[in-house]
Amino acid sequence: MQAVINRKTLLVICGPTAIGKTALAIDVAKRLNTEIISADSRQFYREMSIGTAKPAAVELAEVPHHFINNLSIHDHYTAGMYEKEVLPLLDELFAKHHIVVMVGGSGLFIKAVCEGFDDFQNDVITDEVKEKVRALSLEQMQQEVARLDPAFYAVVDKQNPRRLQRALEVIYGTGRKYSDQRSGAKIERPFSIVKAGLELERSALNDRINHRVDQMLTDGLWAEAEALYPYKHLQPLQTVGYQEIFDAIDGKTTREQAIELIKQNTRQYAKRQMTWFKKDEDVRWFDTARDFDIAQFLERYI
Repeated sequence: MQAVINRKTLLVICGPTAIGKTALAIDVAKRLNTEIISADSRQFYREMSIGTAKPAAVELAEVPHHFINNLSIHDHYTAGMYEKEVLPLLDELFAKHHIVVMVGGSGLFIKAVCEGFDDFQNDVITDEVKEKVRALSLEQMQQEVARLDPAFYAVVDKQNPRRLQRALEVIYGTGRKYSDQRSGAKIERPFSIVKAGLELERSALNDRINHRVDQMLTDGLWAEAEALYPYKHLQPLQTVGYQEIFDAIDGKTTREQAIELIKQNTRQYAKRQMTWFKKDEDVRWFDTARDFDIAQFLERYI
């Protein structure tokens, strides 16, 4: 399929984990003869594969992918940095393709590219400040944000360490509340943006999530987490699928309890993802990939 498109368009495919975004994005990119930019922040890290549900090697070979395995867990990375790297890449890709596909469930990273990210004078956010924040546990970050900026704490996803980390960096670096410095103004991009969201009835999605976790364990998730255990304090590993296994290794839970917690916490994560994306009025929703017809979508929205 070769679409005739006369303007540069970023096609964003979003939705909760385990909904089928990866397979749909690859199918769409193949049909349009274009490339994929990942907006799944956990898939950036090359040491984390099974627990992040990265595309398989054969899938990565089908279509050029960007922002997968591009970082180490030892690297410091933010949504603002992602924005600054994706925009020049899009310039390059639009020179070859009228449409580029972005796919993922990391709402903040998608927002950074589509709407812009507040510039918080990054020059005052020193390495010392970043190290100070990175040394904090999730619970400690929650306590600090609640203490220093209760207005932001009231609206932030309290289980998202990246959001809390960024807020504390700004607070420590500027000496002002994060909530006072967020403009919320959208930045006009020199390309069109259309968004397709995938959703599924809650119980059916939960079944998918439970099955995916079982498959990850079969594929070696436990061993992957054990190998990463010495680095459990690093920010990228403060995430579902790894923290539960780390707790089991520490003797805080049993293996069986850890597995059930991975499923439970992943279901909660999917719910938070849907809450985020449902707030975006620009997303057109489809009942999983089976109801998404790329030809009709292009004709209607692009």
